[in-house]
Amino acid sequence: MRLIVGLGNPGPAYAKTRHNIGFGVLDALAAEAGMGFRRHGQSLIAHGSLNGRDLTLAKPQTFMNACGPAVAELVAKLEQDAGDLRDLIVVHDDLDLDPGRVRLKAHGGHGGHNGVLSIITALQTDRFARLKIGIGRPPMGTDPADYVLAPVDHRERVILAEAMERGVEVLHCWLSEGLMAAMNRFNRPPVP
Repeated sequence: MRLIVGLGNPGPAYAKTRHNIGFGVLDALAAEAGMGFRRHGQSLIAHGSLNGRDLTLAKPQTFMNACGPAVAELVAKLEQDAGDLRDLIVVHDDLDLDPGRVRLKAHGGHGGHNGVLSIITALQTDRFARLKIGIGRPPMGTDPADYVLAPVDHRERVILAEAMERGVEVLHCWLSEGLMAAMNRFNRPPVP
C-alpha cells in the first residue's frame, strides 16, 4: 500500500495559499482517480487504486507545524516499518525552488520546512521521500511565514496550478516506475 501525504493547513482561510499546495496536488490526484476524502483520526483520507497500486491519500488536519503525529498515526495504521518508508511520499511547498518547479528527494533534512521537521521528529527518521513544489522566495522585507500564508495573484495561481498538474504526473511515475525513475525524469529544470 502506497501512502501519499499532502501538507497544508485546514480550513477555508488557508485554501488558496502557497502553503497548501500539498493539499492541492492530492485533491487533483483524487479527482483524477475518482477517490473521495473522509475524516479518519487526525486526517482526511482517500483510499483507492491507481496505476495498479493500492493507494492511500492523506491530508493531515492538524496545522502544518504539528502534522508529524498525524503522519505517524497513518504510518502505524498502515503497518509500515518506520525504518523502511519506501512506500511513503510527502508533498509540500518549497521556498528554495522557483515557482512552478518540482523536485523529488529520496530523504534528508527538513530544509527549514516546519511541517517536514514535525514529520521527521514524529517518525524519528528522515528516510522518506518528498515531492517539493516550488513557490519561490518572498520579496525582500516580507516575512516568509506571511508569504506562505498569503493568497496568490492570478498569474502565480496559473503557475502553481501547472506545477500541481506536474506533481500529479510525478506521483503517477513514482507509483508505476519507482522513485529513481521519477527523480531522473522530473528533477531536471524545465526547458525554456
